[in-house]
Amino acid sequence: MSPRPITEDDLHAYVDRVLESERQAEVADYLREHPDVAKRVAAFTGQRELLRTALAPIAEEPLPPELNLSRIIENRARRPSVARWAMAAMLLLSIGGLGGWAARSALEVTPGGLVALAQEATASYNVYAPDRVRPVEVRASDSAQLVQWVSDRLHRPVKVPDLTTSGYRLMGGRLVATSHGPAAMFMYDDDRGSRIVMLTRPMSSADHDAPMTPRSQGNVGGFAWADAGVGYSLVGQAAPESLRPIANEVRRQARAI
Repeated sequence: MSPRPITEDDLHAYVDRVLESERQAEVADYLREHPDVAKRVAAFTGQRELLRTALAPIAEEPLPPELNLSRIIENRARRPSVARWAMAAMLLLSIGGLGGWAARSALEVTPGGLVALAQEATASYNVYAPDRVRPVEVRASDSAQLVQWVSDRLHRPVKVPDLTTSGYRLMGGRLVATSHGPAAMFMYDDDRGSRIVMLTRPMSSADHDAPMTPRSQGNVGGFAWADAGVGYSLVGQAAPESLRPIANEVRRQARAI
């Protein structure tokens, strides 16, 4: 029997980790043989992690007491005469809740400018910096290939900053998906194994140039800025001010392109 073809649904289920183990292995074999598709799936995975990071605070909110199933059943048993009214109220509450979430989603404004760039850099750091197996897609030994790859995808020349004078070695990099298009991520480490991430991507015309400003989210912080239509964000778990000289060095080298 010929193997079942790999479909788009299989790829998305693979990213969501809901396939049966046998099918998961088949998709993994397929991706090893089709690197272009594997890159696309890696982008899906990055988007999934960004969403998980963004929605984590909401998912951890406790369930309101009035929606507790045990309490609803108990109240219905004690007051059968108002059971239908209770069910109607539950229905209205559900509809109202869904409407509220829809309105919340419609009214929330997606961050832009340096705020969005810093959040994207932080999300990339949180996803890839802890990875001890494959934190980067292209290793530093293939830096020429890395530069060509990200430059082609960002449609502009990209230079990998040399941070050896700052005590950090290039580990490599990868393309990451953001809500503002593809971005290039470069990762560095020092002799103690501490890692920092530099993310760069084109900015909108409204954010063509922006001064370097400190940004932090959780235990990850750093700096973000924009020069000549290109945004940069350098982040790590070091104290933000300790990263300022490194951010200045990145900006100096970028301006020399």
